[in-house]
Amino acid sequence: MARCDRLAAFSEDPDRLTRTYGTRELRLAQDEVAGWMAAAGMAVRRDAVGNLIGRWEGADPSAPALLLGSHLDSVPDAGRYDGPLGILVAIAAIENLNSEMDRPPFVVEVIAFADEEGSRFHTTFLGSRALAGTLTGADLHRVDAAGVSLREAISEFGGDPDNLLSCKRPDRARAYIEVHIEQGPVLEELDCPVAVVTEIAGQSRIAITVTGQANHAGTVPMHVRRDALAGAAEFVLAVERLAKQTPGLVATVGTIAVSPGASNVIPGLVSLSLDMRHANDETRARAVETARNSATAIAAARGLEHSWEMVLDAQAVSCEDELIEALSSAAVAEGINAARLTSGAGHDAIPMAAIAPVGMLFVRCEGGISHHPDERVTEADVQVAIDVLTRFIRDQMRSATA
Repeated sequence: MARCDRLAAFSEDPDRLTRTYGTRELRLAQDEVAGWMAAAGMAVRRDAVGNLIGRWEGADPSAPALLLGSHLDSVPDAGRYDGPLGILVAIAAIENLNSEMDRPPFVVEVIAFADEEGSRFHTTFLGSRALAGTLTGADLHRVDAAGVSLREAISEFGGDPDNLLSCKRPDRARAYIEVHIEQGPVLEELDCPVAVVTEIAGQSRIAITVTGQANHAGTVPMHVRRDALAGAAEFVLAVERLAKQTPGLVATVGTIAVSPGASNVIPGLVSLSLDMRHANDETRARAVETARNSATAIAAARGLEHSWEMVLDAQAVSCEDELIEALSSAAVAEGINAARLTSGAGHDAIPMAAIAPVGMLFVRCEGGISHHPDERVTEADVQVAIDVLTRFIRDQMRSATA
């Protein structure tokens, strides 16, 4: 908990926690975590995209590695537990086990991913996609709000944008396990400290522009206006209705920018984001298509034009049955009957599923609040998470040597 507090001090903004990819503040946070990894007995390195990796060497370095981790970046005005808590719980588990044995039977790595949120370049899972080998050269052309390209940011961060393939793991890992705050209210309702995740919902992120005609607000009659903001507003409400009518679907328009943005000018251009999620990929795909058809119909009826760019299309991921059972058994052995939940949030486990079976452990958070300074977890619940993860790893090691 003290380490979470320490990392919260590394922020781009003086009055709130913001830590995005490629920044000085992210590097300072990494340096702090690197020291804790080294003190826990791990060799520490950074890869070509800037992921921080601590390696606890195994007796058999050729055996598939167990990967643990989460992300060190944040959204703007963030809480201090989303991401870092999973890294620090993993380090604490290694500290526990390193006091019991000189060397594990297989390699264990703790990964602090350099970018999961995508706050700066609007592309999620940058770090874990690099490890999975799905980060491509096309991604390097993305630019931030200041016009800096991802290629430039990787170089400035000390990485190597021309050597992205070196990040990809050469073989399939034993498993990837991620501890994360729930980011929802269910565990609090159940009065349970932790949950084992069974699946992670698929996610679509779409960038939309609506183009009309900017004109004088006082002289253009209502019936001839081509108001881009009015069309965008109608679309936002259509998306809300669609989500309410589709069980399990959540949809959010999280950003909207209006141009020219003057009180006496009819909006001529609107840019907005759409985030749609569902545990069933077919249902999500149908919802995305329905939303797109709505955008087309609204634009046609209002004499507007629109564009539609799929920024992210992440498939739903099922956690490995054996890992679900192993994490559940570890919780029971610690006196906890862990709940089982679907995750509606995206996690690094999504791209990591391409190179390893994945499992996740959720930790209760107060009020289900996340991506907000009021994010809270209790010391007792974090202790449970450390104990469950430590026991899970110990059980995996015993199975490997049986």
